[in-house]
Amino acid sequence: MLEPQTLRFLSQLKKNNNKPWFDAHRAEYEAAKIDFQNFLQLVIDDFGRKDLDIAAISARDCLFRINRDIRFAKDKTPYKSNFGASIKRGGRKAPFAGYYFHLEPGHSFIGGGMWMPEAPALKNMRQEIDYNWDEFQQIINEKKFKKTYGDLYKAADISLSTMPKGYEKDNPASDYLKLKSFIAETRIDDEELTKATLHKKTVAAFEAIQPLLNFINRTIGE
Repeated sequence: MLEPQTLRFLSQLKKNNNKPWFDAHRAEYEAAKIDFQNFLQLVIDDFGRKDLDIAAISARDCLFRINRDIRFAKDKTPYKSNFGASIKRGGRKAPFAGYYFHLEPGHSFIGGGMWMPEAPALKNMRQEIDYNWDEFQQIINEKKFKKTYGDLYKAADISLSTMPKGYEKDNPASDYLKLKSFIAETRIDDEELTKATLHKKTVAAFEAIQPLLNFINRTIGE
């Protein structure tokens, strides 16, 4: 579970997103970061026994920076109001699909997959779905996956409006071949974040999405 003061810090940061406030509350930031990191490490140590690809990964190397890249953004607030972590084979910056934990009061979620892969990887993934449609269906219709995630995220912002080149309109996998990202997520209510059951819930969510990650990652070269 996470400490209430970790959520409190993120909520306050959202209301006071400026450098003077952040500098004045740096000690609270460091404590919140350590709390989140310690929770992730417990999850990694536990689930790493089921997924050896992440067994030796340090939680510290999975965390995203709190600082926002504002160079080309209209929103010039300097900090994110969340803690995010990508846990995957080869580390956070590796090209592989992985598990994800997003901590943000009111908007927290557990999930995973691959976000906006480069063109060659996207082409390989679509081909893998097309060639192995029955297997892919079994993965996304598996009881644990359906109960946890329902389906892959298929909003318009990550989907093509027409079929990608080389595929017929009546392809049975059309909804998935149009995707530009292959991710799934399940929401976590704020009250769950500070309960001891959060660890078990996270491990179960990772276990439910592991077959999808294995399917994606076999399309990616070393």
